[in-house]
Amino acid sequence: MTTDFIAPEGWTDLDRRAVDTARTLAVDAVEKVGNGHPGTAVSLAPAAYLLYQDVMAYDPKDPNWMGRDRFVLSAGHSSITQYAQLFLAGVGLELEDLKQLRTFRSKTPGHPENFVTDGVEVTTGPLGQGVAMSVGMAMAQRRERGLLDPDAPAGESPFDHFTYVIASDGDLQEGVSHEASSLAGTQKLGNLVVIWDDNEISIEGDTEIAFTEDVAARYEALGWDVRTVDWRNGGQYREDVAALKQAIEDGKKVTDKPTFIQLKTMIGWPLPGVQGKASVHGSAVGAEAIRGLKENIGVDPDKDFEVAPEVLEHTRARGEKTQAERDEWAKKFDAWKSANPEKAELLERLQKRELPDLTDALPAFDADEKGIATRAASGKILEALADVVPELWGGSADLAGSNNTTMKGEPSFIPTEHQTEDFSGNPFGRTLHFGIREHAMGSILAGISLHGLTRPYGGTFFQFADYMRGAVRLTSLMNVPSTYVWTHDSIGLGEDGPTHQPVEHLAAYRAIPNLSIVRPADATETAQAWKALLERDRGPVGLILTRQAVPTFDREEYADAAGLAKGAYVMKEASAEPQLILIATGSEVQHAAAAQKKLEADGIPTRLVSMPCMEWFEEQDEAYRESVLPSSVKARVSVEAGIAMPWHRYLGDAGRAVSLEHYGASADGALLFEEFGFTADNVMKAAKESLAAAGN
Repeated sequence: MTTDFIAPEGWTDLDRRAVDTARTLAVDAVEKVGNGHPGTAVSLAPAAYLLYQDVMAYDPKDPNWMGRDRFVLSAGHSSITQYAQLFLAGVGLELEDLKQLRTFRSKTPGHPENFVTDGVEVTTGPLGQGVAMSVGMAMAQRRERGLLDPDAPAGESPFDHFTYVIASDGDLQEGVSHEASSLAGTQKLGNLVVIWDDNEISIEGDTEIAFTEDVAARYEALGWDVRTVDWRNGGQYREDVAALKQAIEDGKKVTDKPTFIQLKTMIGWPLPGVQGKASVHGSAVGAEAIRGLKENIGVDPDKDFEVAPEVLEHTRARGEKTQAERDEWAKKFDAWKSANPEKAELLERLQKRELPDLTDALPAFDADEKGIATRAASGKILEALADVVPELWGGSADLAGSNNTTMKGEPSFIPTEHQTEDFSGNPFGRTLHFGIREHAMGSILAGISLHGLTRPYGGTFFQFADYMRGAVRLTSLMNVPSTYVWTHDSIGLGEDGPTHQPVEHLAAYRAIPNLSIVRPADATETAQAWKALLERDRGPVGLILTRQAVPTFDREEYADAAGLAKGAYVMKEASAEPQLILIATGSEVQHAAAAQKKLEADGIPTRLVSMPCMEWFEEQDEAYRESVLPSSVKARVSVEAGIAMPWHRYLGDAGRAVSLEHYGASADGALLFEEFGFTADNVMKAAKESLAAAGN
């Protein structure tokens, strides 16, 4: 194989040398630490350099500039690809940072982390997630434009920009990328450009063993604008960067489709002896291959991390181009601001992440023994918040009627031609339709949140939260404030049976750091839950809601539900110094409340605690936690229709759990609660066992 390098118009020899510098930095960094993924970083250096130095709008001195394009390295294992470009452009990284690749507390971790490295928009690594989150970013850009500048001609608004993605073979094998790409085609996201590094290599070698479909044809079928750039060129390897730039620019002109560029490369090119081999994907390449690379590109093979001063001066002059771009953008922004003073005020509030006072906006729910399902209460709350919090938007994974996630009267976020009899809307609408794509929904919500201005939510049945767990975990790692409306929360959903009845899910999701699980007891707590999670604005929240009606407590008898914001509160105090504490969540609070009355009638002073969110309770200071759960009271009972695993920290040796340690069944929900022990009488039985164990 021979090679050639075809530069775009305007490039000089310094650009070619900068590309080669990125290659040598990649292999030197991986070699120094002894592990990593150098192959893609070497062969894809021209594409990454093209994006950072010639295509994308961004400001090296201000990584959060509102007018910037977004970049997502979905192939996050090749993090050095991005780090090298951030260093060359001067976005917060210096040579010493590259030398610390994949080491403790460095700015260059093994996969890109947006909470560690300036200029990294999104944390990637679990394959497929970057592609899916980029769809959310593209959707967010369109929604924000609709909120702030809907009437500007296409491409003329200061809120117009693109999201660029580098994706790998592995990304496109993962189902989450396909789910999201399907929705992106339906949504006609012309502001999204994905470059597929088609190098036909994964960890197990040639992708022929597992990945043989025509991916470009698949994306064409999904409704994307598909283009191919072939650097392999029938065996005469030619890095035609000019052709790649042309494909990007032509794709950007197609405003009614996202663009998919199949870039045919050879992994590790031009590392002698290892290019095209699986070994170069995830291992240091060794001194011999590095020496050969440096000799081939005219770099001193005896020097590591060599960066010519004139090359760095050239690449960091990117700021001069940026200033011209920012000046042009500022003209558009100032004109918009002058013409739209009210929207400018809204933008300022959104940028500050401030909220209007939600207290008066929240609906009040009267005491009612029959009550209302918390999912239905949530729907009423969303309708009430619609006008007050215009940045709040969302929908469901094909379950809007069951999750109650549609704000009444709000148009769908949908291209006009895809409206239906049931859902009308426009490209700037508010009601999201994710389709039956829970995993993509989770990733898209993260992408929307990361984009910066709006607050998204997405709903499904709690049982199917498992289909989106990968996205939830990554969102939690980033501490992104996405909201999951997870309804049909227990055996209470009834006849659909154990396939649809979550049992272990509360415990499993409470195990994820940074994720808050909030399970309100009634409609009033549900209102306070929405208020608290919006005002909190950090970390994802799973809002766990019932299908069945639950009583709405009389807040003249029971404590103010505003205590929910602290995770747990004394819902009703004992008649005297408490001998026993009942702790419950969700639909089971009613049974704990009924048991408290019976226990008090038996002369046992009993405190009732509602604990909708363990995570928020654990954040409170020791004094507050002790005031709710005094350590002197050893007799305790937890009541929750799920496995008891999370409760033992609060129960101690004498405590007892009324829980569900097995799958449910197909029957009426009320019958199942009775059959499986969620009754006041069974809570009393457990309470007396606990009292005896505590020596009372």
